[in-house]
Amino acid sequence: MNSIDWIGFIGVFQILLAYVLNVIGKISKNDLSFILLNLIGASLACLASVLMKYIPFIILEAVWAFVSLISLFQYKKQP
Repeated sequence: MNSIDWIGFIGVFQILLAYVLNVIGKISKNDLSFILLNLIGASLACLASVLMKYIPFIILEAVWAFVSLISLFQYKKQP
């Protein structure tokens, strides 16, 4: 595996970890850890997709990261 593969692997692992932890009830979709795992994971997966020049996944992961960023801002606004 090269460095691009590792970046993508780590990103996808974080996204899947957030999903699994949510499904088994360890974290909520409103938890900061869930939001950050998705934001960082999607950003890394998007970076790997950019480096591979694979447009469909650039779009997918960029949108995923953007939605996670919006969730982070909403989390920060909570009292």
